Amino acid sequence: MLVPAHNEEALIAETLQSLAAQTRPADEVIVVADRCTDRTAHISTAHGARVVESVANTQAKAGALNQVLDELLPRLSDDDAVMIMDSDTSLSPEFIARAARRLHEQEPGLAPIGGVGAIFFGYPLHGLVCHLQDNEYVRYARELHRRRGRADVLTGTASLYQVKGLRHVHRARTENTLPRGNDVYDVESLTEDNELTLALKHLGYRCVSPCACIVGTELMPTWSRLYYQRLRWQRGALDNLKAYGLTRATLPYMCRQTLTYLSVAFVPFFLTVLGYYTITKGFPGVPWFWAAVTGIAAFERVWAAKRGGWKALLLAVAIVPEVLFDQFLNVVYAKALIDILTRTDATWEQTHGRKKHLRKLLITMCGLVLLLAAVMGLAFACIALGIAWYLIAVFVLFGAAAAAVRLSRLYPLGLLLSLPSGEPKHDEIPPWRQPESSASAATGSRSHG
Repeated sequence: MLVPAHNEEALIAETLQSLAAQTRPADEVIVVADRCTDRTAHISTAHGARVVESVANTQAKAGALNQVLDELLPRLSDDDAVMIMDSDTSLSPEFIARAARRLHEQEPGLAPIGGVGAIFFGYPLHGLVCHLQDNEYVRYARELHRRRGRADVLTGTASLYQVKGLRHVHRARTENTLPRGNDVYDVESLTEDNELTLALKHLGYRCVSPCACIVGTELMPTWSRLYYQRLRWQRGALDNLKAYGLTRATLPYMCRQTLTYLSVAFVPFFLTVLGYYTITKGFPGVPWFWAAVTGIAAFERVWAAKRGGWKALLLAVAIVPEVLFDQFLNVVYAKALIDILTRTDATWEQTHGRKKHLRKLLITMCGLVLLLAAVMGLAFACIALGIAWYLIAVFVLFGAAAAAVRLSRLYPLGLLLSLPSGEPKHDEIPPWRQPESSASAATGSRSHG
């Protein structure tokens, strides 16, 4: 069990308490103290963990974890497992037991499982920005259930890995079978968990997130911190896909990224078309059919948020806050794409000086204007060709069809996968969601290391 910590004094005690409460305790708990200047080491030792301090690490979380894995993996057998979790995560009591059981459920005819990830929910829920993030997480949990637990990413919140798989990744990197890196984690990646997932899939492993492997994780309390978190996630994902190229493992990711950027472009495209026809011919109105089609997608968003509780439902029913939140995320996605196209240096957060910050801001603004101009130009071209409304109709119908499939809880690709016997039902409520839960202790300052 590895718990990386970087000045996480306010969180590490909660994390270690959730580990101690496991029905299947970890054989060993190691806290990786990376440049900690607080009482993290003392608190961790008091909770029975072994503290390992990183040595001259300049490669963030991935570098610190690599140092410990280099020491740990040689003394483990292939059948052992290593769980890596963030120090701002609280595990549900049966997380390790269920993840370990799922890790060793190898179905005949299917690729071995390389890692088991978490279904994560956010806490504490203070303020609009936190509730908006949590609604995302609730919907993602429902989506994973519909996919029979097939995971896109073995999340850094908490994931259990086969030692055999980690060794395979390390060996493949040294043999240049994988595009980057020399250790288990790729230190060049902004999103090392996403990259490790791609590495495992590239080597023929499956990655799953069973619905009963539930954790609670910190939410970003401000818009600024959320912006830099999501920018790092998206930029890291694009960088990783660029490094791996088009393969069988990356094809689903690339398809989803394509749909994401089509969604980003749809809003200015639609508004341009609507504005043009309103100015030239008057407001076209909304036929009942298209209102009903759009209503299906809106209803599905509300329905998918129901497991978040009544506040989540009210927020989803209000529609406007989540629509504006989606546009905030669209700006983040566009910014990540601009950074890729302009080869802007990728960093974990904003740490550069004022002059460099102004330069990057200018590049971003110019990039956003150019992207917007390109979409508007495409819209006018489609208007001239008479196909603008047809393209909008196709996009809306596709979205409504996808919403209808999600409501049905079907997963078209699920026929290609097997639903393992004994898969837990998606009806558990995590401890911090229940009234009078111990999660009330999850208050105070929180920051990602």
